[in-house]
Amino acid sequence: MSSHAPEMPINVDDETGVWTTDALPMLYVPRHFFVNNHMGIEEEIGAERYAEILYKAGYKSAYYWCEKEAEAHGISGADVWHHYLKRLSQRGWGFFITEELDIEKGTARVRLENSAFVYQYGKVNRKVDYMFTGWFAGALDQIAESLGYSVRTKAVQTQSAAEEGCDYGIFEVTPVA
Repeated sequence: MSSHAPEMPINVDDETGVWTTDALPMLYVPRHFFVNNHMGIEEEIGAERYAEILYKAGYKSAYYWCEKEAEAHGISGADVWHHYLKRLSQRGWGFFITEELDIEKGTARVRLENSAFVYQYGKVNRKVDYMFTGWFAGALDQIAESLGYSVRTKAVQTQSAAEEGCDYGIFEVTPVA
């Protein structure tokens, strides 16, 4: 397996120790630490309830991230979407590939390969990447709104590499009816 240095800027404040990438402060934690915390919460409240909580929080966070990054880089529209997925991929969550995107219609399809969650969970025959779901609706809604479109979206995960017979995850974003 080959490797390379991170492809995104990482700055560390000498006085505070705060890491930043682009316009936002970041945390750098071991994957097992993060996923083990995720699994612990899931065990206590159930995957379905946890997925609902994470959807709302992820939506809000993606919306904010896209807004701040668009301002910081002077980008808009599909460029913000692609920058978002690129940064998610560069930060080790997995490889996020846009298979379809229509901002005006409020639709997108994202393929996820090498999910950090699947690496930790393995083949458990259920969707384990649900943390990402709200991210795609939040990102698309922020971008659409910034372009003056009134569409609002929802996202669902339709498959996960943790499921038997699946080698990658799929997320679908569609307009709210």
